[in-house]
Amino acid sequence: MVIGSLGVLLLLGICGLSSYFFVVDEPVGRDSRAADGADAVAAPRDISSRTADPTPLTVKEVFPDGKQVPIDIDQSPYDLLKTQESEDCKLVADGQVATVLADAGCSQFVRGTVRSPTGSYVATAGIVNLADEAGATSAREKIKPIVDGRKGRFLGLSAGRDTDAVTAASAQAGWHVRGHFLIYCVVAKTDGKTIGEDDLFARQILSDMIEVHLRGKVLDRRTIASSAPPSPTQSD
Repeated sequence: MVIGSLGVLLLLGICGLSSYFFVVDEPVGRDSRAADGADAVAAPRDISSRTADPTPLTVKEVFPDGKQVPIDIDQSPYDLLKTQESEDCKLVADGQVATVLADAGCSQFVRGTVRSPTGSYVATAGIVNLADEAGATSAREKIKPIVDGRKGRFLGLSAGRDTDAVTAASAQAGWHVRGHFLIYCVVAKTDGKTIGEDDLFARQILSDMIEVHLRGKVLDRRTIASSAPPSPTQSD
């Protein structure tokens, strides 16, 4: 894998990497390019609540390629191994983290498991659909002490051979918010070995999945109003 911009690495270095990784700052570096181009002049769409933005997430929206997750033209893509779309929010987290998401109005999630370009890491990344931005922000802040205290965690999605490590309690996790959505990623080494604090590859994967792909591409596209007929709405 190619290590990304210095700005991203500085962000990750400041936040640190221990049992869990917490993403707190705005996108920097290459993910800031996600809104460049023609879409940048299109009319904005309000995604501050599910009332304003009722269209459910789909696998096609979150992982449009279907087989890979491209990050940058200078970086090999991640292989997309398995996807899941569900209204059962208990599948995405356990313990007190699951309670926090339920209290924030979780109605559905979409997640996918990917393998790193080197094959040495596996990660599950997804977006959780919550009621509103205030609830998403509150959930983001409540989750850190819960995972620090090992009272709950985000759950990885096994995709068969060499991917079970992502379901282990030792897997690293990061999360962020955009509008009424909470974005998260769980990453592990395929051999099951512990990820160290100085593991730049694990940090880069978290940044690639959370900041660059899910937050900087998928949800950026959702903030651009579409001229297409609206999809069926989802009730709260």
